[in-house]
Amino acid sequence: MSAHAATVGALATPGARQTLSGVVLARFVRHRPAAVSVVLIAALGLGAVFADRLSPRDPIYIDIGHKFARPLTRGHLLGADELGRDVLSRLLHAGRVSLSVGLAAMAVTVLVGAAVGAVAGYWGGLVDVLLLRLTDAMLSFPPIFMLLALAAFVRPSLASMTVMIGVTSWMDVTRMVRSQILTLREREFVLGARALGAPASRILARHLLPNTVGIIAVAATLAVARAILLESYVSYLGYGIQPPLASWGNMLNNAQSYFATAPWVAICPGVMITVAVTSFNFLGDGLRDALDPRHVRSRA
Repeated sequence: MSAHAATVGALATPGARQTLSGVVLARFVRHRPAAVSVVLIAALGLGAVFADRLSPRDPIYIDIGHKFARPLTRGHLLGADELGRDVLSRLLHAGRVSLSVGLAAMAVTVLVGAAVGAVAGYWGGLVDVLLLRLTDAMLSFPPIFMLLALAAFVRPSLASMTVMIGVTSWMDVTRMVRSQILTLREREFVLGARALGAPASRILARHLLPNTVGIIAVAATLAVARAILLESYVSYLGYGIQPPLASWGNMLNNAQSYFATAPWVAICPGVMITVAVTSFNFLGDGLRDALDPRHVRSRA
């Protein structure tokens, strides 16, 4: 029996399930960068959710009298930008936009990628060939170029950015899910379900996709980081979220002309993008190590 099958079997009893979850949690906590990343992601999330209460000023209030106020200036902890807008307030509200785009685009990426990968892996044959060629064709184009091409014809908004990033980023999830489905579709529990007359949709929903949760969870965290980065690229180039709505990317775009005279205006959103992307990447690494069935052992 393979390591993955042994892991699935270990989940059959409540006691074993509880023990296995404890092992997974312990392995995750031992991954120090991932554990720290959870704290940082929680802090970013809370800052975004409670941005209205935490912001010292209105993020779009223009106060020319405080133009380029330096950090730690009274009333401007992180300084002010070229229009006298408070940088801290804008960072908090921009985080709400960037994280929302990242999470929503991740959901689109995972749903499309998992569906295509599951269908290709389960049915195989011509269906697999056609879907795999479509995936390869999408992978042959750099995502940033596809996004810029789409953004040139679509009015930029939160919804459009989310959909565009999602539909240009599902290919890696498809390949991972397809590979997992290919290894599972000939297992005894799938063959038994077929013999009992279970339809393909039920087999996929009840037996195959639940066994891909681990790799989908890892792919989802990496997809959030990728979406935040792509949104930042496109907004930095002026094709993404448009002012006065702030995102970390368009804050960088606005600040590029003032880097020599007011570097904090660019450094602050750059640091936020770096922290968010790095944290989600480390979270994905930690989940991959913790959920790897070759390393998880039940102590039951």
